[in-house]
Amino acid sequence: MSTAAARSVVPFRRPERAAEPSRTPQQERQPPQAEVLRLLGQNRFRYLHHNGAPYAVPYDGPPVAVPLRATASTGTGSLRQRLIHAYVTEHNRTPSQSALADAVAALDALAMHAAEVELPLRIAADPNDGVVTWLDLGRPDGESVRLAPGEWALTHPDPEIGPVWRRSRLVRPLPRPDRVAGGWRAGIEEFAELLPFTSETLPLAVGWLLAALRPNIPRPVAYLTGEQGTGKSTSGQMLAGVIEGARAPLRQAPENLRDLGPTTAAGWVLALDNLSGLPGWLSDALCRIVTGDAQVTRALYTDDDVNVLTYQRPVLLTGIDLGALRNDLAERMLPLELSPISRHKRRTAGALWAAYEQAHPRILGALLDLAAGIWAELPYAATHLTERPRLADFAELLHALDRVTGWRSLDAFNATQDALNETVLDGHPVAAALREWATSHAFPHGGWTGTMAELHRLLGSDGRGFADGWPKTPAVLSARIRQVAPALRSRGIHVARTSGSNKHGKTWAVTYIPPS
Repeated sequence: MSTAAARSVVPFRRPERAAEPSRTPQQERQPPQAEVLRLLGQNRFRYLHHNGAPYAVPYDGPPVAVPLRATASTGTGSLRQRLIHAYVTEHNRTPSQSALADAVAALDALAMHAAEVELPLRIAADPNDGVVTWLDLGRPDGESVRLAPGEWALTHPDPEIGPVWRRSRLVRPLPRPDRVAGGWRAGIEEFAELLPFTSETLPLAVGWLLAALRPNIPRPVAYLTGEQGTGKSTSGQMLAGVIEGARAPLRQAPENLRDLGPTTAAGWVLALDNLSGLPGWLSDALCRIVTGDAQVTRALYTDDDVNVLTYQRPVLLTGIDLGALRNDLAERMLPLELSPISRHKRRTAGALWAAYEQAHPRILGALLDLAAGIWAELPYAATHLTERPRLADFAELLHALDRVTGWRSLDAFNATQDALNETVLDGHPVAAALREWATSHAFPHGGWTGTMAELHRLLGSDGRGFADGWPKTPAVLSARIRQVAPALRSRGIHVARTSGSNKHGKTWAVTYIPPS
């Protein structure tokens, strides 16, 4: 690593060891517990802040930050527990609760001026090299994967340079990846034998996993679909588990937005199982999660302070039918169809998971081999890709994936987007009415011009105006048209406000150009 790359991004280096205060012989025999605990925390840890909360990082230990007061439920324990362990081990005594409280309060005060830094969870960009990505294996010793263009290696991040990991109970250990003798193709073939993806959707599933290895980019919402008996829930666990740990849990969709934020921020992949529909608030929230979101809530026991959760996560859903998709979510969806499993290929759950856990190191190694090649191709993709969908970063990644593998994953992704546009148009009453009218003989040659009120009367004249869900006012009709405008344009239907007006108000133009 170059000298420039070795620049520290952490606010503190190890200070001089704090001198213990002079004591009388009696004090030497019975030192104050609070002072001993404070010195342990001051000499063995450095301090920083993440989202306003103080964390401690051991000088002589893995680069994993621990909160000061949280319990073991965080996945790493807390500084308070570390101090208890050190005191019991070295002094063969149990510290009092008051001494612990005093020591932690003093360390919290000492950490008050520590710099605010980002503590990544599972995936991180290298603080000094923008083309390098890190993967936290979730292991006690802090061993991680350093993924660079053309290569990857198992190593321990320098705690002074970073990244410094944050962990929760959802950050499960990953196996140490193996380099497969047959290269990435052998590992991906083993992956394909375990999960019943179709030949068209397997490259997209691999592309989604690769996108999940890149920090700070928008990724599509992977949606496992298929008829009953295709193993959607198990396949979802295995797909997410490649980078989240074997048997990573799929979660039930939360009942409200307040519950969604903490569960999203605590893990890397947000995996929701067995959805039969999407309420509007959840559809909007998923759009924000894949592009980056922040949830601000009032801090407990305060009137003027807040808690802030920031996250941008890969999202995976399973289900049979999501109902009528909103256009903004449809543009971010990646349907992954699963093939029916024949009776002679079906295995018991125990045998399937045993095979998966045995293959997991090779699958992860193959994915890293493939990622290293794709990371090297991304600059070419950024320069030579001429057309990009809404998720432009993902399109560039698929373009690089196709150059490395010879697949046609970008074409397959564009085809899924086209099919989702049809789903949006079919499930949206305003879009369906406009499409039916614009493609009929009643549509004026050269297009139609008039006010939104006139368009409202025209589209609702055949009885639609009395149907449930039909917009009751011209203003609501205008808003509904804006919702599906991209899907309509993809089918040659353009609705836009003109610069003119008549005695009834601003005019709008509707044109239809049949797509080639």
